[in-house]
Formats: sequence, structure tokens, C-alpha cells
Amino acid sequence: MSQVEALWERLVRAALRRERTGTDAYGRPESGIAANVPSSLPNNRDIDSILRAADEIQDEDPNVSRILCEHAYSLAQNLDPNSEGRGVLQFKTGLMSVIKQKLAKREGGSIDRSLDIARLQEFYKKYREKHNVDELREEEMKLRESGAFSGDLGELERKTVKRKRVFATLKVLGSVLEQLTEEVSPEEAEKLIPEELKRVMESDAAMTQDLVAYNIIPLDAPTITNVIISFPEVRAAVSALKYFRGLPKLPGNFPIPATRDADMLDFLQCVFGFQIIHVCRVKLVLIDFRVSQPGLTLRFKRKEAPSSSICDWKSIFLSEMLVVQKDNVSNQREHIAHLLANEQSRLRVPEELEPKLDETAVQKVFLKSLENYIKWCNYLCIQPVWSNLEAVSKEKKLLFISLYFLIWGEASNVRFLPECLCYIFHHMGRELEEILRQQIAQPASSCVSGNDVSFLDQVIRPLYEVVAAEAANNDNGRAPHSAWRNYDDFNEYFWSLHCFELSWPWRKTSSFFLKPTPRSKDSVGLLDRIINFYDVQSYNSLYFLHIEFSIHFVNTWRYTH
Repeated sequence: MSQVEALWERLVRAALRRERTGTDAYGRPESGIAANVPSSLPNNRDIDSILRAADEIQDEDPNVSRILCEHAYSLAQNLDPNSEGRGVLQFKTGLMSVIKQKLAKREGGSIDRSLDIARLQEFYKKYREKHNVDELREEEMKLRESGAFSGDLGELERKTVKRKRVFATLKVLGSVLEQLTEEVSPEEAEKLIPEELKRVMESDAAMTQDLVAYNIIPLDAPTITNVIISFPEVRAAVSALKYFRGLPKLPGNFPIPATRDADMLDFLQCVFGFQIIHVCRVKLVLIDFRVSQPGLTLRFKRKEAPSSSICDWKSIFLSEMLVVQKDNVSNQREHIAHLLANEQSRLRVPEELEPKLDETAVQKVFLKSLENYIKWCNYLCIQPVWSNLEAVSKEKKLLFISLYFLIWGEASNVRFLPECLCYIFHHMGRELEEILRQQIAQPASSCVSGNDVSFLDQVIRPLYEVVAAEAANNDNGRAPHSAWRNYDDFNEYFWSLHCFELSWPWRKTSSFFLKPTPRSKDSVGLLDRIINFYDVQSYNSLYFLHIEFSIHFVNTWRYTH
């Protein structure tokens, strides 16, 4: 068995072991209310992590566990106050039952919730001392500096899982503590959380950088125990995507994570405004827990989200909220690294100290990824973005591959219009050629709107809106095909040179973007009614004729036998 096969089998066995034992990546049990957060809640990962931390510390401090559960309930209520999402009502009911049980098991009299911040602060300190967080930090730094695996890889994995679990819990405790202090005045917040504790919390949060979510390859998270990042094919693919000399410089204020170097996908994001983070605005319902005895009652306070710009908001949960989703750029960075590493592994290139991506691997991924675009150009007899493919450098091919997959990853339902994607790639590729001649990366004119740069808003949204308007006007599929445009009709428009009448950026005054007049529900004409009546009557006649024939056949058979 080759080394690659052995390592792959080890990864699969580890995943199956977690599935059988019912634990997550941090070794925490996947059971109870924490394992049943409905996916319809936009921020379900944060709620899930809070509830898992509450389960873990239940035996250590039930009171702090209760605080976390109540905070998770308030987040769920903020995200879906009317419980309209699938499974949200059942989840809230179950979580409220858990809170009631925790209150019933408490020792002593009524609970003073004004002391919740102090309890969390005290528990944070005790939790750090109990798990020797400072020693874990020193061990982690030594392992990162050495950059080598120990002889006992299993022991290294066990220590790493423990470290991640501890720091994940500390991250939850710190974030909840910060969010609760937002409800009090800044003066009181400074008294409740000393500056020294703030520095400790920030330092602990820095050690959770490798807890960033990823699919298979942790490109945005430093790690020394995920063996896939050490494969020569993966190292070669990641190295090939890095920023190269021919690219214009990024603006000084462009954010790059401290855990990795800038690459060509960062450049494309800066130029075309691909999503690095998806932000949704949420109408908030703030929850103020007030418990009366003997029963549990909740008093809700409503507060509207502010009308200021999104950039001015604070990313907190109980006053102003930003709902964050995984970004397109990170997904496609990992996707492209997979494609390149797979092709490199098939070539069986001898291992080197500094592995480099082979030209053949890049060429195969390039031709496979842009096959439809090349066919589209040949069909329309137009020149592709490149004039001579043999003269295109390896770096430029990787740039085109990255551009195409970033377009595809953010295209939404426009993915069902493959030739439309070819048209978009064709024009954005030409824009890219112009931008590459500059010294500093400038936003593409096709994606600029005021002070914002967004490919999704300026390129995809106009297409999506007209496609959605046509689909909403098809009378639930009963309208004749000549009365509305479906996906094939839109896509066939890009099968001829007439599509270039749309220009670039989009000429939104074109009839292509013209939305249909909404169809009335009672727009069925007299002729359609007569035809429908005739069809129904014909069917009924055939149905009763069939019954009559069946009865006659049965009677004949009975008399003859």
C-alpha cells in the first residue's frame, strides 16, 4: 500500500471512529439538545458551540451551564422570533425544558441574574487554572516551532484534541462574557472585566485560529497534526496559488489573515469583489430573562436594528447582529487546491524538499475546467481571452482557473446557464488583462457601484432577478412554453453573436433584462376554458366506457362458465 493510500485510510478510519463514538472534532459528545440545533437558524453554529460548552461544564458548574443555555435561547429567539423555520419551535421548546430542569436542580433560593457576568468571569479563571492553559500554550508553541511530528502520532493527536477542546470552550465563555457586557454601560463593563482579563481573553482567542472551519485542507488555519497539509502534492498546489511577481500590489488596507500569505484569489477578490464574508441584516428581538417563582416566565424586549451602515455595526448578538456565512473565496481556494493536488498525484512526481506544481498538472486542470468556454469560443468563432494558449504562463493559467471557479461559486441559479457563465468569464477575463497592466490592483468597472465592489450585486443579481421573475410568471408550470422564458431559453440566447449586444458591464436597458408583466390568476380565456372542459368530459367518457365494458365482460364470463 502506498503512503497516500495509507494516509487516506487513516483519515477515513478517524472519521468513522468519531461517527461511531458520537463525538465531534474536539472529542465532545454529539448528543442532547446541542446535536439538534435546526439548520434553518442562520447562526446555528454559534448556538451549537455554546450548547456543547454548556454540556461539557455542566458537572463543573451547573450555574454557568445555565447561563450559557439561556444565552443560546436568546440567540435563537433573536434569529427567529416567530419560530417560522423548520424545527425551530421544537428546538426552543426543548431548550426551554433544559433550562427549567437546570433551575429545578439548583441549590438555594432565587437566582440573581445581575451576577451572571461575575460568575462567568470567575469560572473563566478557574477553568484556565484547572486545565493548565499556560502550559498548553507553551507546548503548542514548541510544536509549531519544531514543525515536526513526534514519534507517537496518536499521543500527539490526543493532546491536540484536548487543547482544541479547552480553547474552544474558552472561546465560547469569552464571547458570551463580552456579549453580556454589551447590555451594561461602558463604565460598568470596565469594572466587571478588568483590563488584565481582557488581555488574557484576547491571548486565548489567538490560540483558536486553528479552529477555523474547513472541509479537508486547513488552508486558513495553522495545524501540525492534519497530515494532509504535509502531502507534497498539497504543498505544491498551495505554493502555486501564492502571489506572484506579475500581479499588481494589493492596497495597503486589504485584509490578509495572519495565518497565511496573500495569494491570487485574494487579488481576484480585491478586484472583482467576490464574497469573503456574507453578511445578513437581522431584525432583533432582545430577550431579558426575568424569572419569577415558582414558575418560569420570560419577559421579551423588542428593539429594532439601527439604520446606520453595516460597516458601523458591532458584531455582537444582543444589540446589533451580523449573521455570517462561509465565504466563496475560501471554498474555491480549497477546491482549486484539491484539483491541482489530485492531478499532481497522478503524475507520480518524485518528492522534493520544496515540491513544485508540474506544468502538466496545471494544463490538465486548465483544459478540464475551461473546456466549455473553449468550445463556446470555437462555436461562435471568437478569440478566447488568450491569443496563444502555448504562450500563456503557468501562473496566468492558474489565475484563469481561479477566476472561473470564483464566478461559478457565486453564480447561484445562473449556474444552470453554462454559456452565460462563458460570456461572463470572457468579459471578466478581458478586464483582468487590463488590470494586470497596473501597478496597484484597482476594482473592475463591471463590479463597482458607488463605494462598493460586488460581483454578486452587479453581475449575478440582474440575471437572477429576471430569471426569477419569469419563473414566478409560469402559473406553476401550467403556462404554455411560448408565454415565458425558462432556463434553456435564457441559455440559448448566448449561443449566437447577438448575445454581445448585452455589452459589458451589463446594458440593463436591453430587452433581455425586461421582466414580464405579472400574470393574473383569472387570466384563463374562454377558449382555454372550453378546451379544458372538453378534455375533462372526454376523460370521463372514456372512464365510464371502460367500467361498462368491464362489467359486460364479467357478466359474459359468468354466463359462459
